[in-house]
This record gives sequence, C-alpha cells and structure tokens, in this order.
Amino acid sequence: MLVACLGGFIIPVPASAPDVSVLVTQQPAQPSVKQLEKLARSIAVKIRSKDALGSGILIRKQGNVYTVVTNEHVLLGGDPPYRIETPDGKIHPAVKIQTNYLKGNDLGLLQFRSDNTDYAVAVFGPAPGPGEPVFAAGFPYAEATSVPAISASDKQGFVFKSGQVSLVLDKPLQRGYRIGYTNDVEKGMSGGPLLNRRGQVVAVNGIHAEPILDNAYVFQDGSQPSASLREQMRRYSWGIPIETFVQLVPSKLTATESRGLEVKQCVFPTDCQQP
Repeated sequence: MLVACLGGFIIPVPASAPDVSVLVTQQPAQPSVKQLEKLARSIAVKIRSKDALGSGILIRKQGNVYTVVTNEHVLLGGDPPYRIETPDGKIHPAVKIQTNYLKGNDLGLLQFRSDNTDYAVAVFGPAPGPGEPVFAAGFPYAEATSVPAISASDKQGFVFKSGQVSLVLDKPLQRGYRIGYTNDVEKGMSGGPLLNRRGQVVAVNGIHAEPILDNAYVFQDGSQPSASLREQMRRYSWGIPIETFVQLVPSKLTATESRGLEVKQCVFPTDCQQP
C-alpha cells in the first residue's frame, strides 16, 4: 500500500521520558467542516503555568506519554512547572523537552503522562499553497472572542476559524514563519494547529495580524522585505510549516545521539512503501 509518510524519527529526551517519533500519513477523504472542528478540538491543548500561556498540538503517543508541540514564545511566557489542559478538561503536569534541534525556530516541545485516557494525535500534511482553505484552532486568552468563528467559544475558550492561505514565502522569516493566512489568529492561539481541508496539520499558529511591532518581518538570512511586501504581511496571520518541524529533528541526529535507535525517513510528502 502506498502512503505519504515520514517514518518515525527520534528526538532524544531525558532518560525519564520516551523517545518521540512522528508518522505522517495521507487521509483519502475530505471531512466536513464540523468534522474538522471536532478533529481540531481533539488534538488542541491549552498550555498553562500559573496562568494560561497559549495553545499546543498533540503530536505523539508512546505508551502513556504524550508529546505536544507549541511555540517557544508560549513557553517563555511563563515559568515552569508547566501544565497541559487536554480536550476533556483534565490538567496534566508537563515537562519541557530540552533540545537544540529547534533553535532558531519558534517551536518547543512538552511531554506529559496519562494513564487513564487515550487522546487523539495529529496527522501531518504538506505545506499548503496560496488560495487553499485552512482552519486555525486554539485558545484565545479571553473566554469569549469578539471575532466570528465557525463555532462559538465554549467554556474552555476553544475557537475554530476558517480562512485561506494568502502568502507562502520563498524563504522563512526569523523564527521559521513562512505561511501567511487570513484566519484571524488571536493572542493565546499561538502554538495551536492550522489544518488543511483533509484534516492534516500543516502549520503551527504563531503571529497574529497587525502586530504592534514590525520586528517579526525580517528573513532568517537577515534581509528585509520591501515596504509593500511588509505592509501585505501585516494583514495576515503567520504560521510555521509543520514540514519545518519534521525536517529539523532528523537532520540534527548524530550517531552518538541516535545510538541504538533506527531512524527511517521518506521524502516528505512524496509516497513511499509502507512495510
């Protein structure tokens, strides 16, 4: 059977936590918008320290240990210990995974344990192109949002917003941002999922439109966009392609760090044979 996949890659973590691997598969059918919202709700989590910090995405289950990807700036917004609120409203103590693999990109990883509940995890997809519909999910700071959403905020503050991709940059901005979209991402939705029409996570939300400062709009190579492009950028929310996350981790593995571990890789998102 042919599937689009990036077979399990391993992130070295503290001895107390299992390794992390992510399998990318292709979903053949397009779910309805209501199904997409339900899916987003099942994989989006709220990240807390003393207060709510932002959102995250369940990306891996290994035994009773779950891994969550979020923005680094979400984790910098509060001091450990961190806690994760899962879709069922339960609060779990969480540990930040210390890794150098994601440096230079606004990404961070947490892990938590759950012995009694089986949570869904995300399926990854390729970066979308301009004009493609996308759906942003997360937990704005305010319990109620003034911006219309596909579904109203519930008591946990979850929102799900439709839009489309407007810009895909040829090279990333600082911190890894490349995808600009019309979905109105609010503060607190940073770290949440951006889904395509097939229900695959294609990016991590991170920058809302019309920020106070323009310092986010500098390319990783130090160059700056033209004034007209910068003004266009300001009108959109921005996310880091999930492909960036997938590509960063295996590319940084060393023989010492991956000792005893088998790392399988398929060219993403092309098809490869599943054993």
